[in-house]
Amino acid sequence: MAGGGEGLDNMAALQKSLSRTNRVCSYDRLGEGASDQPAAGTLQTMDDTGALLTGVLDRLAGDRPVVLAGHSLGGYIAARYAPGHTDRVKGLVLLDATIPHLTRDMNRTVPADATGVPAQVRDGAIAVNEGQNPEQFVIADGPVRSAGHIPVEILKHESQYAEVPEYGPALEKMWAGGQREWQRISTRSSLTTAKGSGHYIHTDRPDLALKAVQKVAHRAAHQH
Repeated sequence: MAGGGEGLDNMAALQKSLSRTNRVCSYDRLGEGASDQPAAGTLQTMDDTGALLTGVLDRLAGDRPVVLAGHSLGGYIAARYAPGHTDRVKGLVLLDATIPHLTRDMNRTVPADATGVPAQVRDGAIAVNEGQNPEQFVIADGPVRSAGHIPVEILKHESQYAEVPEYGPALEKMWAGGQREWQRISTRSSLTTAKGSGHYIHTDRPDLALKAVQKVAHRAAHQH
């Protein structure tokens, strides 16, 4: 599941590598890639994008178990979806997934009186969260729900905010805290920093992304 503003080609290399050993499917959400646009003026919620994902899984996997692997917004959607669908989602891989309370944490990290680049980073992120994105999708803050004991691999970037004057370290701390929050999704979750990577972990460290998905798929196939 690709991030916001990305079509299928963004994760095609990872899909190709995985397809040597696993059955792999990907899709463009509404507003992304080759898919239809969402209806003009209507915001998409997690219920909407979740219903679409359910339809995709019904069509492609039937009753068979699946592992969801998502980058950025795709990871956020996978992590929000899994707890309500543990009958079929048997594992998760989150590649620098959008953090669970991004609006709250952005407002806490970059104060209201900030100007210049930090203010742009904060305001840009919050606008996107409110639905100003190609999917017209509201990226809502909310607690992490449990998906029980499914295997979960969480990879976070090493450096993403180095260019943000003054608030770079605080933003990195914010992001790391959000990744730790995602660990609550399962008793079998593991968080790793992908050395040498920025936000696009699957591009910067394809070896680590591949290994994480293979590990979770193997565990999901053999869990009791």
